[in-house]
Amino acid sequence: MKKIGIYIHIPFCKSKCPYCDFYSVKVNDEEMDRYVQELNKKFEYYSKDLADNDYIVDTVYFGGGTPSTLGTARLVKLLKTINNSFSLAEDVEITMEMNPTSRGLIDFSILKEMGLNRLSVGMQSAVDDEMKLLGRNHTQRDVEYTVRTAQKCGINNISLDLIIGAPEQTKSTLKQSMDFCNDLGVQHISAYILKIEESTPFYKMKENLNLLTDDEQAEQYLYVCEYLESLGYCQYEISNFAKKCYESRHNNKYWQCEEYLGIGPSAHSFYKGKRFYYDRNFSYFYDNKTIDDGLGGSKEEFIMLNLRLKRGLIFKEYKDKYLQNIPEKFINKAKLLSKAGYINLEKEKVSLTKKGYLLSNTIISELLSCI
Repeated sequence: MKKIGIYIHIPFCKSKCPYCDFYSVKVNDEEMDRYVQELNKKFEYYSKDLADNDYIVDTVYFGGGTPSTLGTARLVKLLKTINNSFSLAEDVEITMEMNPTSRGLIDFSILKEMGLNRLSVGMQSAVDDEMKLLGRNHTQRDVEYTVRTAQKCGINNISLDLIIGAPEQTKSTLKQSMDFCNDLGVQHISAYILKIEESTPFYKMKENLNLLTDDEQAEQYLYVCEYLESLGYCQYEISNFAKKCYESRHNNKYWQCEEYLGIGPSAHSFYKGKRFYYDRNFSYFYDNKTIDDGLGGSKEEFIMLNLRLKRGLIFKEYKDKYLQNIPEKFINKAKLLSKAGYINLEKEKVSLTKKGYLLSNTIISELLSCI
């Protein structure tokens, strides 16, 4: 059977972080109840089509927003419908994003029984002063309690988020955060360079924030890559590091151009060769109105996504998929970029160096111009 992942967007947050540009609204019990009902209807709707086309679901990802704000009872309703509606792989990976502040709403034991086996916790920093500057309402102790509680309940695949380039952040405080993650024994770390989006409060106040320069951010990023590797967290994507065999299987689908269904406002899908998405509002989602985003799986898209991965673009995989070799013009451009230290060019593949990751958009665009 063909494998597919399901992304479920939970667009509720207790409060909005000043740097966040993801679609979310304030927690509302009545709206959350209705939303859960609508999600279950969508699960049943899509399950029939997946079954008719011989698909098996091997990853499920609750993202947000803050999925944990739904609370245990609502999440159980969703997981029951997922278990009853879809054909799930025996080793299905089911991930939930959560914030430490909503840990009191979650019974990890019950969710574990329902199939939840991976957590992605929005820590961002293990230094309390940095958390405050980022608008986070939790402390280091809250993060530790959340992780330890989940581990005691048998959830042993846990990821922590870390922001690089937070206001007033130093290498010393970054090291504190990375050591904290390692001491907790988490298996995965997502480390993102802070980007100031125009629609966020941080954008309006950026002149008053003690932000790092681009060069300082780059230096911190390279330091994070090096230090996490020394702790045994292998970098497998531009912003993601994992212990052996603990890479995010769901997120790997995006980067390897595999199929997935996105359910919820702002959620995107790649299914049966087409890309489509729901608009950033509830009414379109409730009416099941999706927006066509064209065909997916083009050569350019395949190259772009695979170059985000440390393994890089495997030439044989490209040839098997598109029945043609990588153009010589592409190889010649890669040779020039290799001499500049931005990529590794080998006989069977091409991949970005850590230096190349910092300019990934520019490097990838140059390579794609040769396709």
